[in-house]
Amino acid sequence: MPRTLWVLVIGMVINVTGASFLWPLNTIYIHDQLGKSLTVAGIVLMLNSGASVIGNLIGGYLFDKVGGYRSILIGIFISMFAIVGLVFFNEWPYYVGLLIIVGFGSGIVFPAMYAMAGSVWPDGGRRAFNAMYVGSNVGVAVGAALGGLVASYSFQYVFTANAIMYMIFLLLAVFGYRSIKVENNKQQNVVSQAKVVKNYTKLTALLIVSIGYILCWLAYSQWASTIASYTQGLDISMKQYSMLWTINGALIVLGQPFVSTIIRFFAKTLKAQIVIGIIIFIASFVVVLNTTQFTGFIVAMVILTVGEMFVWPAVPTIANELAPKGREGFYQGIVNSMATGGRMLGPVVGGLLVDIYGMNMLFIVLIGLLVISVFTTLIYDRKLKHVENKSVPAISAGS
Repeated sequence: MPRTLWVLVIGMVINVTGASFLWPLNTIYIHDQLGKSLTVAGIVLMLNSGASVIGNLIGGYLFDKVGGYRSILIGIFISMFAIVGLVFFNEWPYYVGLLIIVGFGSGIVFPAMYAMAGSVWPDGGRRAFNAMYVGSNVGVAVGAALGGLVASYSFQYVFTANAIMYMIFLLLAVFGYRSIKVENNKQQNVVSQAKVVKNYTKLTALLIVSIGYILCWLAYSQWASTIASYTQGLDISMKQYSMLWTINGALIVLGQPFVSTIIRFFAKTLKAQIVIGIIIFIASFVVVLNTTQFTGFIVAMVILTVGEMFVWPAVPTIANELAPKGREGFYQGIVNSMATGGRMLGPVVGGLLVDIYGMNMLFIVLIGLLVISVFTTLIYDRKLKHVENKSVPAISAGS
């Protein structure tokens, strides 16, 4: 793996570690500390994620226009402003406004980092995105474990720890990312009509696979929102809940050889890899539907983690493969915005379903949505294959 990618992965670890002090505990803080309902908590998290969606799209656009280094710095400075603000202003309604700004700034950072990862190791394929994914989840494991411990003393310390980690990330970005050179992949000025049609079809394929992606994230986000609050009602402590995310992050790091072996033998294509992962997701929610014990949640989290190890790195890889030259940032912005959109819709949809129908209905609906995502994954590239097959005779005739 190139040294430049290692620097990006380390930055991802630091960035997500800081964020993970807070994001798994957001619903608990809003519901238990600020005294708001689950529906209100879901709306707040929806606003945070909505700002991230906008940030994702802008971050991808900025990567294509001004490069990864400047894009990342812009996102960091915006987030730093709000994160430091949270240290001093974390009551209602200041918490809401600052959380929205944090979402926007962090949204700019992520697609730029993923696009940069694909650019610095173009021959790495899924390995570059898998490395970023593993780095992200090392941050989740460390941040969630420390966050639960720190929050058990005071939520004020959580905000301070988040700010410190982001300052460290800023220093790494300033001194480590400036020297990273990204290949200039701008398209030629003259583009044939056939190329335009093919690029449009690639974008359509990405949007279709992204529909399944957003549904997967909608389901997954329940673990940091409705399920988080649900565990508190089952006398599962905050430390135990945070331990679930520690298990998640540890498994992602330690389980890579195991999952890589399965993928190599049973998931020859990215499509197969995603479908297998979604089916595993479904199994995890079946377990949650039938348990009220902490051990059952551990089993469900283990199954969920295996599923995400299949799905999460595969979708950015598909985006990188589909992206026309010079549009890598834009395509990564789309998939990141879809993931964020799932996290945006998840808490509010989940909160409403739980408040009106209860937890069991929520899990049944989530399983249904995951079944739909299997279907979208299976069909996303059907039209693209048709266009590519039609282009073969024309290429042969001109040769």
